[in-house]
Amino acid sequence: MLPNILVVDDDHYTRTLIAQLMRKTAQVQLAADGAQARTLFAQGDFNLVLMDQRLPDANGLDLLREFRALRPRVVALLMTGYADVRDAVAAVRDGVFDYLTKPFDDLEALEAVIGKALELDRAYREIDSLRARLAAESGVPAVVGQSAAMERLLGQIRQVAGLDTTVLLEGESGTGKDLMAKLLHAWSPRVAKPYLEVNCGGLPESLLESLLFGYDKGAFTGAAQAAAGYFERAHGGTLFLDEMADMSPKLQSSLLRVLQDHTCARIGSITPRPTDFRLVCATNRPLADEVKAGRFREDLYYRINVVALRLPPLRERVGDVVQLAVHFLERYNAKFGKACGPFTAAAMSALEAARWPGNVRELQHCIERVVALQSGGVIDVDQLGLAGVAASPHGQTDAALPLLAGAGEGVQASDSYQDARAAFERDYLRRLLAGAAGNVSEAARLSGIPRQNLYVRMKRWGIVTAE
Repeated sequence: MLPNILVVDDDHYTRTLIAQLMRKTAQVQLAADGAQARTLFAQGDFNLVLMDQRLPDANGLDLLREFRALRPRVVALLMTGYADVRDAVAAVRDGVFDYLTKPFDDLEALEAVIGKALELDRAYREIDSLRARLAAESGVPAVVGQSAAMERLLGQIRQVAGLDTTVLLEGESGTGKDLMAKLLHAWSPRVAKPYLEVNCGGLPESLLESLLFGYDKGAFTGAAQAAAGYFERAHGGTLFLDEMADMSPKLQSSLLRVLQDHTCARIGSITPRPTDFRLVCATNRPLADEVKAGRFREDLYYRINVVALRLPPLRERVGDVVQLAVHFLERYNAKFGKACGPFTAAAMSALEAARWPGNVRELQHCIERVVALQSGGVIDVDQLGLAGVAASPHGQTDAALPLLAGAGEGVQASDSYQDARAAFERDYLRRLLAGAAGNVSEAARLSGIPRQNLYVRMKRWGIVTAE
């Protein structure tokens, strides 16, 4: 369904311009004054409001305050032909997404800002939808994101969740392997039984062994009474072993016997006890490489590598970053009793341009830090600590830098600025697409230029690809 946009401006030309600009990507409703705007806003669910600051019968910023009182998270852009920095500051403090000055000389920039604002609205709505699903499906953990990579992974999770088979989750640290393990349990027939998890890399061998196998009274100093291990306690349910690559050779051998025999004996006992649990394993290092290096048992690897699922890093989850950031913003606002946000357009661009080597966990900690240190108000690049990313050319990665080398060659000193800029852009786009093997999506990712804007620029210079 196309997003619904309300444009409020007493200038017929401005209303028509925006309506024409967005005619293929949105449903646009127009109002010439505050009265019409109030009527339309009360009747419709708008994804975005573009509001003129000076209307014949109202002040645009005051009208937006009325709208926000009715729908606190409505995303809005304030437009004016009378630029005043004080008005801009007041608008941003009131939660307006951006402040636009008329006339609009750069329609691509205007379209890009509208696109960013709609992206924020989508993030809000996805969070609301997620909460509704969680209320209907108690016990199911929240999974934020609608990227192709995550949709593919969730489809695989759904497919194998009902099968009583071992699952190996592989992915970088911070990609959410523990979340996927909980989802496998929540969607499985074992959901009513225990779910237990152990980090194999965070415990000494002896402690991990006693935690998994349990022990009899007097089995070692301090064992004042018997205790069941996780192999027993997970009976009928799911056992999640995280960071499997860090398990010692001795415990690898012990685990293999448990999986083969479906029994275990507590430390200090020779009595076998039956076990029936669904095993989910995770590692941030490919176990196949660990086997080749002699650090992981080959027979155990084949035993647990029944269904292997790869979790995509955040840099591959195109479009999920803002949704995740909004999700964490609302979580920590509630936790700390604050009202920080929303993110500015520049902040959203910086979030999307960042590489996030620590993946979702790093993003989560970034937002938690911002909310903890900020008393309230909008969140800009400076608060995120990503100013360096935002200042780089479109947040491009090192892989994109060689594409700039020689861009704009042939420009003469006598050329006008417009000619030089045109030559640079034309040559840059050609090199960019060559470096991305003609893949427009990859070119957009490398350059930081929104895909739809990249197509506009390609069309301007007659550049076509096989995509």
